[in-house]
Amino acid sequence: MKLGVMGALFGGMKLDDALDYCQKVGLDAFELPAGAYPGDPWGLIGIAKSKRRVKELKDKIAARGLCVQGIAVHGNPVHPDKKLAAAHIKAMASGIELAAELGTVVINFSGCPGGCKTDKTPNFVTCPWPDDFSKAADYQWNQVIIPFWKKWNDIAAKAGTKIAFEAHPGMTVHNPTDIIRLRNAAGKALGANLDPSHFFWQGINPIEAARILGENGCIFHVHAKDCTIDPRNSGVTGNLDIQSYGDVKKRAWVFCTCGYGHGDEFWKPFISMLRRYGYDGVISIEHEDSLMSTNEGFEKAVNYLKPIILREKAGAAWWF
Repeated sequence: MKLGVMGALFGGMKLDDALDYCQKVGLDAFELPAGAYPGDPWGLIGIAKSKRRVKELKDKIAARGLCVQGIAVHGNPVHPDKKLAAAHIKAMASGIELAAELGTVVINFSGCPGGCKTDKTPNFVTCPWPDDFSKAADYQWNQVIIPFWKKWNDIAAKAGTKIAFEAHPGMTVHNPTDIIRLRNAAGKALGANLDPSHFFWQGINPIEAARILGENGCIFHVHAKDCTIDPRNSGVTGNLDIQSYGDVKKRAWVFCTCGYGHGDEFWKPFISMLRRYGYDGVISIEHEDSLMSTNEGFEKAVNYLKPIILREKAGAAWWF
């Protein structure tokens, strides 16, 4: 396994400076933000069409002893706002081209359409009744999500890359079984960017998520981000919390630095489960802890995860 970072964290820095910093703290890999919600801080949209620019990018990264793992274009390509959807589709198409050049995967959300053809905003369905919601979910899956991603599965497969979905609430695909459902319906170039933080507050066990996704052979990328649930606030409001992420005193849950929400009792079995099902790729830190500075939170995550990830290949069961 290798340790990396979701590079949008350093979007305010020059790329050279960000890569130098990652080399200094001892990372192995870098996840490149390249449009949609992560932004495009280093002008990567469209560079795959220039062999010179791709080579320059490869050389910058290799010079620091790093590799690229993941082109982050998390967006809503099925948004009812056609202009916004088009911008996110453009970023995804560019991301697929760049991922193919760099030998990695594209990371995205499934997106969330409206509840019907005439809706102007996304509709995140969380329950089957009243029947309006079941009808909306049927429309979203069968008329929008599956047809759309069948097309992009084929595009990614033809390019020689894959699309890894981050199962994020607010998006139609927000849990492991949804990822498998979409993969089975739309194609095997679709799989998971397994981010445990979104599962904790949904009541999903990320270790079991790793098991079921691993059984289906579709863990393409992994984020390292933690989450802590405030028992008092959650006990009063539940975890469907729409208060600002910045209002940490009132929220039912918040994202946090790895090790500050869950310790070895989670992270070590989680890493072991990934290895059990053949994932030996990058563990990519995504720092979103509002109680720490960017540098402190990121470096604490690096120092926590370094001794936990499994570096060497699995050995044989030599004792029998």
